[in-house]
Amino acid sequence: MTDETPQTLSSKEVFAGRVFHVRVDELRYADGSAHRCDVVEHAGSFAIVALTDRNEIVLVRQYRHPTRVMLWEIPAGTAEPGEDPREGALRELAEETGYRASRIRRIAGGYVTPGFCSEFVHLFLAQRLTEGKQSLDEDERVEVALVSLERALEMMEAGEIVDVKTLLALQWTALRRGELGSGTVDRKG
Repeated sequence: MTDETPQTLSSKEVFAGRVFHVRVDELRYADGSAHRCDVVEHAGSFAIVALTDRNEIVLVRQYRHPTRVMLWEIPAGTAEPGEDPREGALRELAEETGYRASRIRRIAGGYVTPGFCSEFVHLFLAQRLTEGKQSLDEDERVEVALVSLERALEMMEAGEIVDVKTLLALQWTALRRGELGSGTVDRKG
């Protein structure tokens, strides 16, 4: 195994869409072999564990066409070009759920499917929520629900929650249950 990065022989964009672009790269590896790599280019995303003052988790339910099912998820969305992750997370939370947070902190981040996609998701914890009105895009139909952590974990175990970022966020929340009242930072922190 080598740490050497393959050489990119060619790169061609084959699709440009609203949410992502697709390119085909031809790579040469250290052993001299060449291989094609299909890449989905994505601007990145945000996902938010939003907790009310009663420690209820804000979940959203919406139709996800690639899966052809309605999914329960934590609020999430795609980054705007050059958008600060913290501000993007606050924007997405407000747009999808109507909730605004006066405390937010980054809890983790990672690549969603690094085998073919560049998308990096930033996970945040949002607290001190105030209710407001959703500001959905024309094509969005989002149901908002408040559930206890126990109920969310039951939904996960029953297969009602199958979105991976949400599964990860719920596990993190369960592990950190006793710490959630401390360590948060104000919106600008």
